[in-house]
Amino acid sequence: MSLTLITTPTFGRFSDEPWDLLRMAGVRAERPRDDVPLPRADLLDRVPEAEALIVGLDPIDNDVFEAAPRLKVVAKHGVGHDNIDLDAAREHGVRVVYAPGSNSRAVAELTFGLLLDVARGISANDRAVRAGGWPKTFGVELAGRSLGIIGFGRIGRVMAGYATAFGMDVTAHDPYLPAEAFGTVASADLDTTLDSDVVSLHLPAVPGAKPLLDRDRLTAMRPGAILLNAARGGLVDEVAAAELLHSGHLAGAGFDAFAVEPLHDSPLLSSPNVVLTAHIGACSREANRTMGVAVARGVLAVLQGAQPRYAAL
Repeated sequence: MSLTLITTPTFGRFSDEPWDLLRMAGVRAERPRDDVPLPRADLLDRVPEAEALIVGLDPIDNDVFEAAPRLKVVAKHGVGHDNIDLDAAREHGVRVVYAPGSNSRAVAELTFGLLLDVARGISANDRAVRAGGWPKTFGVELAGRSLGIIGFGRIGRVMAGYATAFGMDVTAHDPYLPAEAFGTVASADLDTTLDSDVVSLHLPAVPGAKPLLDRDRLTAMRPGAILLNAARGGLVDEVAAAELLHSGHLAGAGFDAFAVEPLHDSPLLSSPNVVLTAHIGACSREANRTMGVAVARGVLAVLQGAQPRYAAL
């Protein structure tokens, strides 16, 4: 019986369906840790017998592939695969599958929740009330304000719909999409999109690249703007963002993704008017089920010699 080694504790957490799919296909699925991601030393120790890996944010590099002579497929329990070395996978003849679109609505809802929180000071007011205060916190309304979306894929499009429903004017930037993909949303270059009351990031980071929103671009943003990043931490110069929050150039920010996770000594922790969450954008029960089913089906397709629906390689 082939072994599928699962390194992420969130696989099939809220639904038995992903587990049932593997079990009914005769696959032995093991998740050594239910509480935290599988430590790298344990991964390297156990991967030699695995034909399939289901991973979260673990770095799956050449060392992992070298240690896994039986490996046929790596499945990313997520919508991106930037933590998997595709060149090394190709060199070792290993397929890579993932689950695009499975958490789009969950991430968009979380991102819009961050926007509402920052705009109205909900978390800050909650903390003040719990501390015995009763402050009348004045925020801003979203209607009539502009939202610039950088990255107009599935999540960006859902985010645009929410913003439109709140009466916002939406502009989007995505150089990889044809003009017709934007529908009724205005398409613009990066600098124009950044000149918005709210800027929201919805695109992958390029490993090793400098932040898309570096100090210069952050400084060039509209004074009093709100920045949202529920995509990848490497997209934003967090030190510069913290300084601009302290200076007031940025009125507020919401972050669900960080350059280094977990967050321990980031300057964002002491910054004003910022809401921080622990990379939970994809953490809805519905998304967890959909994602688990998608990667289980991808694994089974490869093991059974079929073409997976969502393949990065």
